[in-house]
Amino acid sequence: MNTVDKMVAGPLAVIRDEIRALLGYPVPPSAGMVKLDPMANPYGLPGELKHRIATLVAGATLNRYPDPRAPELKAMLRKAQGVPAAMEIVLGNGSDEIIQMLALAAAKPGAVLLAPEPSFVMYRVLANVAGMRYVGVPLAADFSLDQPAMLAAIAQHQPALVFLAYPNNPTGNLFDDAAVEAIIGATPGLVIVDEAYQPFARQTFMNRLGTYDNLLVMRTLSKLGLAGLRLGFLAGNPQILAEIDKVRLPYNVGVLTQSIAVEVLRHGAVLDAQAAAIRRERGRMTKALQGIAGITTFASAANFILFRVAEATRVHAAIRERGVLVKNLDGGNPQLAGCVRVSVGTPVQNDLFLDALRASL
Repeated sequence: MNTVDKMVAGPLAVIRDEIRALLGYPVPPSAGMVKLDPMANPYGLPGELKHRIATLVAGATLNRYPDPRAPELKAMLRKAQGVPAAMEIVLGNGSDEIIQMLALAAAKPGAVLLAPEPSFVMYRVLANVAGMRYVGVPLAADFSLDQPAMLAAIAQHQPALVFLAYPNNPTGNLFDDAAVEAIIGATPGLVIVDEAYQPFARQTFMNRLGTYDNLLVMRTLSKLGLAGLRLGFLAGNPQILAEIDKVRLPYNVGVLTQSIAVEVLRHGAVLDAQAAAIRRERGRMTKALQGIAGITTFASAANFILFRVAEATRVHAAIRERGVLVKNLDGGNPQLAGCVRVSVGTPVQNDLFLDALRASL
């Protein structure tokens, strides 16, 4: 028996099979590249705000644990993000941790986490991590929700959790509101509307939280411009969130994250202006892509654009060789055959991408 076999039979045997079968989350090296693959805000914070943050960091009590209740941050999020007064907030280390908390809390034997596909890959990954059974329901050919298929799957599997990305990642489209409401009404468990890209769509289910007892809304500050802080939140029924909060690690949001997020949210006009600039560039990029022969674009309400091209893997590699990183989705979900996703960057970055794309076809 070789060393690997001994490890599998010995220490590695304690690891669940479904965990050992998971692949790592790949992040390609990006030094010196125009990085348009992660759907992050390409703009930095203005100098005056950076100076304020530097002062906060210098005075931070790093020798003390953070306040696990984070009352000031929650109050600021409630005001800035329009959370209804009767609803509660749970904080997470980005949306990923919130998805994990929900899955851990709901992972009774045989419990199902259901989501449309293609969608955010972490729904599937974290269902497996928590020991839930994952059920994916294919989207329609135009990437809209297949409402009859979703309702049939809900009736069959009685999911504990249903995740709906709104707008959807990686397709960029907003699902039909009536279809979403039908799914909420049919689901016996919780429906989480993931509004990670809400600043670019400017549509929300936040104001409908009081209408549906089983509706939760999840958001993140990553796409707004604070991806490095790792801060997300879940809003909804206080009784439900009190149970979710029990699986949250007590100090999951650190001192610096809390203080910096509060300061930046006080200057929300800066982030709003950057989101508006991204929306304008999204329109310009979409028009430019539509003018390139051989490119099929899909309507986006997010800060990225999905397009289809022949020989997508070759084109993706050629764009990378020209110094621009985008996301190759070809070879994964069959509905994404030939698809590439590009984040909306600054005007200069977007022009570099368009030039690299034209030269790569």
